[in-house]
Amino acid sequence: MIASDIMTRGVISVGPDANIADVVALMLQHRVSAVPVVRDDAVIGIISEGDLLRRVETGTEPKRSRWIEFFTWSETVAADYVRSHGRKAAEVMTRDVITVAADTPIAEIANLLETKGIKRVPVVQDGALVGIVSRANLLQALSTRLMTAAPSGPTSDRQIRDALEAEIKQQSLALLLVQYNIIVEDGVVHLWGIKHREVDYSAIIVAAENTPGVKNVVDHVQPLGARLL
Repeated sequence: MIASDIMTRGVISVGPDANIADVVALMLQHRVSAVPVVRDDAVIGIISEGDLLRRVETGTEPKRSRWIEFFTWSETVAADYVRSHGRKAAEVMTRDVITVAADTPIAEIANLLETKGIKRVPVVQDGALVGIVSRANLLQALSTRLMTAAPSGPTSDRQIRDALEAEIKQQSLALLLVQYNIIVEDGVVHLWGIKHREVDYSAIIVAAENTPGVKNVVDHVQPLGARLL
């Protein structure tokens, strides 16, 4: 999947001269947590809930003691003042907007949202805003994939076991094949061994549950300290 497959189209946006009161009303009306700011269809900024948290109207504007202000760059103080008192979108918006192209893989978008600590990214094509991808859109994509019928898997127990072991090795977890023994019968995975670490146990269970062709996983694993015959 790519951005254009999951993005929200018909994005609610505002111009740089939009009044902040109108921007807030628009966000509440459409139940969105952010709106891109555009000029001639190009994204020049974005206003999110975070940009509106520190406002003079609610008494939440940044406040510093005179002592701290003395050691704070005047540019920082001025910028905070503009953001907390500004009446136009261009005065309050975040200017360094991270955007993605319409053909950006959603794996890259998920990584971008995580590493940058942001909740959404505008999607642009030929310099123009065409959509937006939020964390909610990624969850919708995940839900769609989870509800999609699983592809047909291996037809024999040996093929299922081979596929499961291959997945474990591919994830650099080959040591688990030493700690646990896997037996497959009629599509049911029987897992034997001693549970040394909960995380290792969980990994092999998850790998088994996701192997195509597996009908069920039967747990015969014993706690650490148990005696095997």
